[in-house]
Amino acid sequence: MYIQNGDGIEERYPHHYTTYVAVHIESVPFFHAYPGSRSLQIGSRGCNFDCHYCSNAYVAKSLPGEVYMFRLAPKRLVNIAKQTGCHNIVFAVNEPVVSLPSLIEVAKEARAAGLPMGCLTNGYVTDEAVDMLSSACEFINISLKGFSQDFYRKYTGISDFSPVLRNIRKLAAKNHIEITTPIIQGINDHEIIDIAEFIASMDKNIPWHVFRLLPEYKMKDEEYPSIQVINEKLEEAREILPYIYFSNFVGSAWVSTHCPACGQKVIERFNLGGCGGKMVKYLLDEDNRCPDCGNQVHIHGNYTQWNSGDAGYGLCSFGC
Repeated sequence: MYIQNGDGIEERYPHHYTTYVAVHIESVPFFHAYPGSRSLQIGSRGCNFDCHYCSNAYVAKSLPGEVYMFRLAPKRLVNIAKQTGCHNIVFAVNEPVVSLPSLIEVAKEARAAGLPMGCLTNGYVTDEAVDMLSSACEFINISLKGFSQDFYRKYTGISDFSPVLRNIRKLAAKNHIEITTPIIQGINDHEIIDIAEFIASMDKNIPWHVFRLLPEYKMKDEEYPSIQVINEKLEEAREILPYIYFSNFVGSAWVSTHCPACGQKVIERFNLGGCGGKMVKYLLDEDNRCPDCGNQVHIHGNYTQWNSGDAGYGLCSFGC
């Protein structure tokens, strides 16, 4: 995705995207950032990992010419976001640092238009790149795929995952972060408590999205994991972290937010499959306090109704 040009490094395909689509922010997933809002989800192609279980390998591991891409200048992307009633823009689908200069330009344009920018990342980047990512994106979901060198070496293709932990700590100190972990039964489920304790050591209010990994890519012959077995291991982790979400199966009972103090359901969501959810009720008051006990629930940004940005929808084409 990059070439050397003299003494500098440049993107080979600046402002080229495989995806631009309006989605619920909870489906990305972000559960504690701008709840209820509509996000313009964008993505390019390529990744600096080779996860054996990648559910999006067609895009993440594609070569030039294998996937159709749209060329969309930053201003046009922001216009698309506004025209489709989106409240923010999120770079997801693949690893954003493979298109970092483009992301930074989009973030500047979005900021000027009053649209917050977020992203999903695996966190395996340099000190300089993580600072650039932190400045460009207000809210970030980091995929912490396991908690051992052996796991990362065998299943993602990198030899040392300490930069991931370093960057999670850095981003947690500056940005709103949420963490996502795909659980592979019998392979990384024994690391659940270690991950929960690591997250709690930074801030116990960081949301943790755990999803049941389905057989994909190089692991497509693996058996489907058991919801019950994984959830039994998560029960102990729920004593450490108040905001643990478990999904990637229809009808999950663990995608809503409950008040850590009294247990009242304060944000109701449902899951129809996939790794996120859809919000159906927001019961916190204006200060994000539980209506029953008054405990404050950590939420970044304001609750926004999905259709609150529809005033100009459809008035002009994407080319405007």
